Amino acid sequence: MKVTGKNNNSRKLNTDYLQKVSSEKKEYVGVLSDCKITENNTTITNFQTDKLLEEILKPRNMNNAYLKVKRNKGAGGIDGMQVDELLTHMKETKGELIQAIMDGKYKPNPVRRVEIPKEEKGKVRKLGIPTVVDRVIQQAIAGVLSLIYEKQFYENSYGFRPNRGAHEALKKCQENVNDGYCYVVDMDLEKFFDTVCQSKLIEILSRTIKDGRVISLIHKYMNAGVVQKGMFERTDIGVPQGGPLSPLLSNIMLNELDKELTRRGHRFVRYADDLMIFCRSKRSALRSLENIIPFIEKKLFLKVNKDKTVVSYISKVKFLGYTFYRYKGKCKLRVHPKSIVKLKSKLKEITSRSNGWGNEFRIKKINEVIRGWVQYFKLADMKSNITRIDEWLRRRIRAIYWKQWKKVKTRYHKIRSFGNIPEWRVHEIANCRKGVWRATIILNSILKNKEIAKLGYLTLTGYFLKVREN
Repeated sequence: MKVTGKNNNSRKLNTDYLQKVSSEKKEYVGVLSDCKITENNTTITNFQTDKLLEEILKPRNMNNAYLKVKRNKGAGGIDGMQVDELLTHMKETKGELIQAIMDGKYKPNPVRRVEIPKEEKGKVRKLGIPTVVDRVIQQAIAGVLSLIYEKQFYENSYGFRPNRGAHEALKKCQENVNDGYCYVVDMDLEKFFDTVCQSKLIEILSRTIKDGRVISLIHKYMNAGVVQKGMFERTDIGVPQGGPLSPLLSNIMLNELDKELTRRGHRFVRYADDLMIFCRSKRSALRSLENIIPFIEKKLFLKVNKDKTVVSYISKVKFLGYTFYRYKGKCKLRVHPKSIVKLKSKLKEITSRSNGWGNEFRIKKINEVIRGWVQYFKLADMKSNITRIDEWLRRRIRAIYWKQWKKVKTRYHKIRSFGNIPEWRVHEIANCRKGVWRATIILNSILKNKEIAKLGYLTLTGYFLKVREN
């Protein structure tokens, strides 16, 4: 297998074309530009798609792609190059890289395969990590193509699109349920990214993109192959999940499904490959599922996972980590129990008493998890659930401090620091011989909730009450 190295001459850039950028301070972006770079640059969209490669390789678009890759960071690909090394490499290899792409001679590197465990025990999600240079090129392609295809995408598609996200998709679900569409087809496409028919996707792309060089370059990325444990594997089917281009390609492919569902008059919400079709009755939902499967499998050459695809009342399905219920005729949102379990598992890992973390770092990690989780689930009714989690989390925090106060002498000193506590009580707590978990009950009267808050720990309940949207 031939892998491009960091100093490979085929990827050298011409340093005559470097532009100084204020956001990079004294660094230089390794891409030609005739105008100042800004984060809000927009690309002209009224160009002919038969000259698309020139538009993709324009200096402004390439610079924006570089900045986005740098901002997203991420691990390196099979060549070992990291994002921090990208700038220097781009300075040295830009000219020949651009020329190779223009001549159709550029060959992308295989992606590095990484397996991420799924919620289902024993199952993994396969991610493909491109090299950082390939990420820049993919991002440049995606930056231009997304502007073209945004005009074609349907309103009911919410995944990987500007100014749209999971919250908007969930609100649309609520709107459908409030209109009386309470039965859903919760559809699961089996291993979608791994089973996309490349020839079908190329055919769909060719309807809009008339520049064969761009089609060829995208096809090269799709079948560049993967490297796992030092072994190369061909990728004749599927779109490697993990690169900047794969989310856009998935939306282009599934836009055909959106078009068909819209033509049939269905109410639906799609977020990436998660699809919910809303119906007024269970019978109608079953009929809708039966009728749409042939289109998905025979026209798009995708496979419906019949074991995970269900037809059910809205309250019995999970969508984007949420579940639904109706109260006084209105659709409300809850956090799905599996999402609660996942949160507790993450907090349990962070509050492990044997991970060797310092208190300041642990506080930072806990607060990051709390902020991110609550921001995502702020649409849900969950006050009672997170109150119980807060109690459990504070007990684990007290257990950490109790274990740190190993010696009786240390316990005397620490307990006295919490204020006017009778000496007999200090003596009783300091000489406690119970296990760590049981000792936290006694410590509750000393290391109170307000004391934990003073140490810098956020609570799920407190943060939720600040940001809630229900």
